[in-house]
Amino acid sequence: MNKPKGKNERKGPESPANEPLRGRLRGNRRGFGFFAPEDGGEELRVPGEGLGGAMHGDLVLAKALPNGQARVLSVLERANERFVGVARRDGERLFVLPDEPRLGGPLLVTGGEEGPEEGEKLFVRITAFPDGHGKGLCGEIVERLGKSGETRVEILSIQRSYRLRAEFPAEVLAAAGKVRQTLAPGDILGREDLRGKAVVTIDGADARDFDDAISIERAETGWRLGVHIADVSHYVKKGGMLDREALLRGTSAYFPGEVLPMLPEALSNGICSLNPGVDRLTLSCEMEFDGEGELAGYRIFPSVIHSKARLVYEEVSRALEGGEITAKLRPLMKDLHLMLELYELLRKKRQRRGALDLDLAESEISLGQEGDVACIRMSERGVANRLIEEFMLAANETVAAHARKSGLPFLYRVHGEPDAEKLQAFAFFAESLGYPLHETTQKALQALLGRCQGKPESAPIASVLLRSLQKAKYDPRPLGHYGLAAKDYCHFTSPIRRYPDLFAHRALKAEIEGKKQALSKARGEALAEECSTAERRAMEAERAAEGYYKCLYMRGHIGEDFPGLITGVTNFGLFITLEGGIEGLLRLQSIRDDYYLHDPRRHCLIGERTRRIYRLGDPITVSVAGVDMATRRVELQPVQGEESRPKARSQPPRPGKKRGKPGTQGKRGAHPARRRKKK
Repeated sequence: MNKPKGKNERKGPESPANEPLRGRLRGNRRGFGFFAPEDGGEELRVPGEGLGGAMHGDLVLAKALPNGQARVLSVLERANERFVGVARRDGERLFVLPDEPRLGGPLLVTGGEEGPEEGEKLFVRITAFPDGHGKGLCGEIVERLGKSGETRVEILSIQRSYRLRAEFPAEVLAAAGKVRQTLAPGDILGREDLRGKAVVTIDGADARDFDDAISIERAETGWRLGVHIADVSHYVKKGGMLDREALLRGTSAYFPGEVLPMLPEALSNGICSLNPGVDRLTLSCEMEFDGEGELAGYRIFPSVIHSKARLVYEEVSRALEGGEITAKLRPLMKDLHLMLELYELLRKKRQRRGALDLDLAESEISLGQEGDVACIRMSERGVANRLIEEFMLAANETVAAHARKSGLPFLYRVHGEPDAEKLQAFAFFAESLGYPLHETTQKALQALLGRCQGKPESAPIASVLLRSLQKAKYDPRPLGHYGLAAKDYCHFTSPIRRYPDLFAHRALKAEIEGKKQALSKARGEALAEECSTAERRAMEAERAAEGYYKCLYMRGHIGEDFPGLITGVTNFGLFITLEGGIEGLLRLQSIRDDYYLHDPRRHCLIGERTRRIYRLGDPITVSVAGVDMATRRVELQPVQGEESRPKARSQPPRPGKKRGKPGTQGKRGAHPARRRKKK
């Protein structure tokens, strides 16, 4: 007779005769890990003795065990051959403790250890990995970064940790230095001359490179919109030195006060940048829209432009919203109003088809002269920002549809449909906030975002919805874009800072010139994965640097009170977002007025005795308890007084079972209970 499964047993992933599974290992700073099968399924816990020498991020072969556990059989691919850490000495021996605690360690430096001092940041290369039988990490120093704790050293450490390429090799700079910074007569042969058109750029005040410009005019059908993109492919030839370096980088990475560009400055800020008052080579996508905002026709062609003005988002938004019209803008206002008319039609059309406008603001960090943080504020997206974004979306969709119909070798920007269970969980959460969602189609989701726009619930609803969606990526197949509700989508408009856009330009120009290009399935998939990985790496590094600067800023505000918003609810505490988008953690053990149960479906904590509720989106006042620069985390604590806490609700979310039982709230052991004895 088969023994029934115990209440706490979890079934591992299905595989014939429990065959070994491929997947990624996610490490934990406490010495164990989690195995995520490649083919999907629930993560399995890997105890420390079952790691078999595998480290965080490694691709491994593992065997599923009872009780939701797994054991690593072998390491197929190492994820981290280099890392950044802090030097520690033990007598004559030098060790390096990784900045990423999930990597384990420490690493024993096996050569050249005389120079580094205790507390110095080092970039090291692993020469010997753990073997699972007692042998630890060994390695050698690649670069000494400087003293731990210094701002420049910490940012450099982040860049190295995410394998970003900061300095260009000498041979790449030499190749860029040979590129002419002015156009020769031969450069414009075979191009449509648009230098007489009123072409302008509209970007942020601190932008340094301009890869997109626009023009507009009345057409018989309605509007003729020109989106003119820097023709980087004219200067960066396939397979050349500049191209190989651009592919290695994949994208530009942006940090407060600093950019790690994909292309050397001679190109990114020089001949490829659509600066005002100079001739520049472009690839144009000219689209005609009818009175309903529908695409009536288009052309894609090589061109030459002469930008008439470099406009800034803020000044254009003010002018279009009835504010000040500067002398520079006055002669352009007719065109700007035409753009506004077309933008409003395109936006409404996109919303009608179900495109999701999550509109999550981002933090802007301004640095002082000494590298300190002068201020942090939330970015403002005015009508000019949205207008340019809408026009770039239109060009990207038009180009992608053309590539699909023409069968061009291409990299599409794809966004898969979300998991149905995640959408149902989101619908449950939205209903708990008073926004019933009877279906989870794109149109229904967009309508929900519209209903809560401008209300306190808007941010948490958008945030939870975003977490319910898949991540966008690149793919050689035109699989569509769920978030934009677009059948066809690609990245075409930023070839100065994104490699997929440069690849798109090459494919389009080859077609225009009558040349046949081929892209094998294997190479297309590999290229898409390379570009997707480079993008994720840059985004994670940017987020880490932003977190460091936010902690640096808050270090000067310890003990101060701040109003905030609950933007994350877990079984160990609340994530609170303060002014400027600064996020901190309010640990559960610091909330001492009750024992709280976690309801993950409704994203809230419920007081067992008081029925007080801390829910996603609730305002709350907190005090800054401290800052952990190593983990880049702001620690918060409650402010004494009723005004700092969300009030008990008359109709709290239904817990699903009797009070005091875990039910949907999670386990009692989620945090110290602090039970008080009866007096």
